[in-house]
Amino acid sequence: MINLSKTLTQPIAISSMEKIPEGVRAVDRALAILQAFTPEDFQLSAIELAQRVDLSRPTLYRLLYTLENQGFIVSEGDPQRFSLGPAVGRLAHIWTAGLDLPRLAQPVLQRVWEQTRETVALFIPQGELRLCVAELPCPQPLSFKRGVGYSEKIERGASGRAILAFSGPSGAQLARYSQNLDIEPARLQRDLAQVRKKGYAESHDELIRGATAVAAPFFDQAGMVAGSIGVFGPAVRLDKDRVASLAALVTQASAELSALLGHAGKAPGAA
Repeated sequence: MINLSKTLTQPIAISSMEKIPEGVRAVDRALAILQAFTPEDFQLSAIELAQRVDLSRPTLYRLLYTLENQGFIVSEGDPQRFSLGPAVGRLAHIWTAGLDLPRLAQPVLQRVWEQTRETVALFIPQGELRLCVAELPCPQPLSFKRGVGYSEKIERGASGRAILAFSGPSGAQLARYSQNLDIEPARLQRDLAQVRKKGYAESHDELIRGATAVAAPFFDQAGMVAGSIGVFGPAVRLDKDRVASLAALVTQASAELSALLGHAGKAPGAA
C-alpha cells in the first residue's frame, strides 16, 4: 500500500481551479495521474508523477491512495514505484468488447476516400485469411472493388501482406505462404521485412490485372496488428508518384485508427 508518511510537505505549483467544484477537481486530478503513464513509462516514482501532473506531494499521495484502493493503481518497492492496476484492464476489456470497428473507422476511411476518389477498404485478419469489413467504392467508371464480406488469403495482395508482415509468422507458415505464391521463403521474408521497414505494402497486377493497391496496418491497444486500410485503383491512374502519395495517406489513416483503438506506440516505419 502507499505510505502516506513518505509525502513531502513542500508543494509543487497547483493550477488555478477556484471555480471548479472540489469533487470535479479531484476527478480531474485522478484522471491526470492515470494519463501520466505511457507504454514507455509504465512505472513511475512519486517524483516523476508529481512532475507530470502538477500537484502538491500530499495531494498526489491522497489521490494515489484512493486509486490504489479501487484497483486503478498498484505500488511496489522502496522507494515506491507506481503502475496502472487491474481495474484499468477491466475497463479496457469492456471498452474493447463494445467496439464496432467499421463504425469507428468510418470517418477515417471517409477522409481517405475524399482525398483519393479511389476504392478504400478496411480488412481484418481471420486466421490465414483477411476479410473486408468496410468498403467505400470508387465513384469513377474505371475502378476496382470487391465488397464487404470478400476474403482472400492473407499472403496475397497489399492489404493482406500489410497485416502478415506484422503478425510474426512462423517458419512453417512462411514456407506454406511462399508455396502458395510460388516464390522462395527467403524472398517472402525479405518482402515482409520491407513492408515493416516502410510501414505499408503495395501490389501491382497481383489479384486483378491492371490493378494497383496500397495498404497500411493498424494496431490495437495491446500493440497487436488488428487489420489494414487499403486503397485500390487502376494502374493507369496510380503511377509511382501517386502510389507514394497514397502510401502516406493510408499510413496516416492507419495511425489515426490505431490511436482510436488505444494504441499509443509509434507508427510502423517511423524513425
